[in-house]
Amino acid sequence: MDALPTVVPAIAPQPPGVEWPTTAWPAGRASPAVRLLVDQAFEDDELTETYAVVVIQGGRLVAERYGGALPSFTAAPKPVTPATPLLSWSMAKSMLHAAVGLLVADGALSLDVPAGIREWQGDDDPRRAITLRQLLQMRDGLQWNEDYVDDAVSDVIEMLFGAGQADVAGYAAARPLASPPGTTFNYSSGTSNLVARLLGDAVGAGEPTDAFLRERLFGPLGMRDAVPGLDQAGTFVGSSFVHLTARSMARFATLYLRGGRWEGRQLLPRTWVEEAQLPVSADVDPATYYSLHWWLDGAGAYWASGYRGQRCVIAPHLDAVVVRFGETPAERYAAIRSWLDEVLAALG
Repeated sequence: MDALPTVVPAIAPQPPGVEWPTTAWPAGRASPAVRLLVDQAFEDDELTETYAVVVIQGGRLVAERYGGALPSFTAAPKPVTPATPLLSWSMAKSMLHAAVGLLVADGALSLDVPAGIREWQGDDDPRRAITLRQLLQMRDGLQWNEDYVDDAVSDVIEMLFGAGQADVAGYAAARPLASPPGTTFNYSSGTSNLVARLLGDAVGAGEPTDAFLRERLFGPLGMRDAVPGLDQAGTFVGSSFVHLTARSMARFATLYLRGGRWEGRQLLPRTWVEEAQLPVSADVDPATYYSLHWWLDGAGAYWASGYRGQRCVIAPHLDAVVVRFGETPAERYAAIRSWLDEVLAALG
């Protein structure tokens, strides 16, 4: 495998005199080039349909736009506004990373000892040695097919919408090893839900999990509209299910942009944020890498990514965040990447 890029983690401090966006975003103004690109996201057929774009720079909301309507089986489509909760899909994985960081800082979870998944505790079970760090890196070695295709080979569809939906972590825990732990990168929503159940083991499943996320993560940031999805077993479906507004997604990203600091408090350890910026594995896509439930470009920007083209990009060198929600098929993801690259270039 080619050597991973050397990245120096970067933190952009809150600019002096700029209020934190816990209650409301301070207003700014983007350049004409940025505003043109925001409009393009809603007009370019390559992106299919965009629901929301929010651009933050220097701690200020400099551009945003909303459009389209959310389909419904029981009512008329609902127009998307700044107050509309949107589905995170796999951007939830990066929120799960933050929640785990809080528990590691508390001493309630450990990264480099066997994770303690209950189904793997047999003396002859090789999965027993898998660590939480390996799970966060998606290097656990478990057999998993992440393809969102409507057939029997899609583990993620079966977990979220089929036989595994009542107990997503139990479904994932049943996967056998495909490679020795720590040796192979394989992106897996099942792995994320195993991590989420470890969170529930530490704080309590069901309502205690919901309360932990709201009180320790969403609440302090002002993400009052964020609603985590839990399965029937009480596990946070941290692979896929948080509903929140685009502005709240930008608040979450700003926590990382600021190195885990918020309103003068270190909510998340700075080292936890820094490690998220260090490439661990290369993806099949060019200039794309993975750390611990975050994607990276190897040049300083990193992002949360979700099915159907959800993106939340953090660019510390620009002191910027770009959030995009929408409906884009996988074969057009390259168009999203190109559009985001253009937005970052315009912000520079």
